Amino acid sequence: MSKDFFSPEQDGDRDKRLFAPATARNREPIAEVLRDILPETGMVLELASGSGEHAVHMTAALPHLYWQPSDVDPAHLASIAAWARHAQNPRLLPPMRLDARADDWMLTGLPAPVVAITAINLIHIASWDVAEGLITGASRYLETGGILYLYGPFMRHGAHTAPSNEAFDASLKARDPAWGVRAMEDVAALAETAGFAPPDIRSMPANNFSLIFRKLD
Repeated sequence: MSKDFFSPEQDGDRDKRLFAPATARNREPIAEVLRDILPETGMVLELASGSGEHAVHMTAALPHLYWQPSDVDPAHLASIAAWARHAQNPRLLPPMRLDARADDWMLTGLPAPVVAITAINLIHIASWDVAEGLITGASRYLETGGILYLYGPFMRHGAHTAPSNEAFDASLKARDPAWGVRAMEDVAALAETAGFAPPDIRSMPANNFSLIFRKLD
């Protein structure tokens, strides 16, 4: 279960870096999956990069790939930029403002083709039109064989996979009725309609899942 629907804390050093507690717990399990599925070269576009900590970790863990972080929140964009300055990794690009619902993601001037798009802990803390925009945009910008990677809690077969996820879902909906843990089948149906193969489903720690969608012809 993901308990952070994004609530990082500043460390007080005034460099604008934010810290999300869940990142330290899930970044390496996610990196293990990405090492297994991503190609040897290219660019990974991350939507809703949040604090930027995943971007820093993945760029170090996947030294053959560029990483393009993005977000819509000004504080998050500032944090990502601060983390990038701190990391000093030339393959970690400056963050871009990107709303998944936009018709044009403005993906120009990138140093490598986008081979994968990731969204970590996004679609349960956003309205459903964000999931629709994410998957439609991924279908638009990925070539055949490109990967859409989603991570987070999901319902399966009409039920939560753990009592803690059910409680988490209720807490999300109390904050915003448009939020909530999504049904895996609904997400898969949306992706398949957009031209992706059925997902490779991998169980992750703390009752989360990795959903790996590959773009078809």
